[in-house]
Amino acid sequence: MVALAQMPSPHTTRKIVVHSAGGYDHLKLETAPLPEPGPGEIRIDVRAIGVNYADAIVRMGLYASAKEYVGWPITPGFEVSGTVGAVGRGTTDLAIGDEVFAVTRFGGYASHVVVERRLVFRRPAAISFEQAAAIPAVYMTAWYALFELAHPRPGARVLVHSAAGGVGGALVQMAKIAGCEVIGVVGKTAKIATAKAAGADHVIDKSMQSLWREAERFAPEGYDLILDANGVATLGDSYKHLRRAGKLVVYGFHSMMPKTGGKPNWPKLALDYVRTPRFSPLEMTNSSHSVLAFNLSYLFDRNDLLAEGLGQIVKWLEAGTLVAPPVVTYPLAEVARAHADIESGKTVGKLVLLP
Repeated sequence: MVALAQMPSPHTTRKIVVHSAGGYDHLKLETAPLPEPGPGEIRIDVRAIGVNYADAIVRMGLYASAKEYVGWPITPGFEVSGTVGAVGRGTTDLAIGDEVFAVTRFGGYASHVVVERRLVFRRPAAISFEQAAAIPAVYMTAWYALFELAHPRPGARVLVHSAAGGVGGALVQMAKIAGCEVIGVVGKTAKIATAKAAGADHVIDKSMQSLWREAERFAPEGYDLILDANGVATLGDSYKHLRRAGKLVVYGFHSMMPKTGGKPNWPKLALDYVRTPRFSPLEMTNSSHSVLAFNLSYLFDRNDLLAEGLGQIVKWLEAGTLVAPPVVTYPLAEVARAHADIESGKTVGKLVLLP
């Protein structure tokens, strides 16, 4: 548990600050002056904060965009929900008290967050504050992977790794919206039900079954699309199991990171880096396979993509076409426990901090 800071006054904010790369003890709960919005900005009085695996990588000092855009000290966090607490000059379509959620390029682990207006969206009435905070990063990741990069055709066979996780569950749901046949992969038997609830047509439990033998059984000719955030553990085989014109979308490298302890295993990290597949353009051309990859934290300047993606996601949520992920909550002061849990690979859905 993070040591509690002195109780804040109404003119202060509480936030998690990481002053240098390290383990869970580097997550410090501190107070700071209450931030005020500038022109075109909104201050959100935060009710819930989404936790993502990337936040742990930020804490370890391995997240490239965190170094590029912020440096040390840094407050992690990409997504929040709450009420509008203050409105900057030039904003007329939101008022104090409006219920919203937002994406933010870091800085989300706080009781008050200032965000550009373009990154703030009204909270759909059908979902709670906790669910709203769990939406932006993972659902936008899934939308971008599927509808901006992959464009799967109806009837396409799609393999989703980590199908019971936050991004994985969103990918399963959206692939079903696109009319695909979805095969989900989970790492524990207890996660099968979560992947099924998201809409997976078939689920492979790699703790009990041979992953690729089962994958071949469901798609003997290969997959039209495979979505993989595991890294070296599965990337090579994912590529090999594409059919002609198949696409591999890469959005993470989780298997390179520790599951316990909160600190990188540097020899393993170096070995996994060397073992990570290098895809040859010549071979890709000959096999008619594509590899696509992205990091959402580098796309904040693409307002067209954020507006289109989150706008569509909100419509699906309001219509009930898309369902918010299952949520597990933690007090903000227990952020270290949340990080340990998400690193363990044992969680399902999304973890959410409550400030």
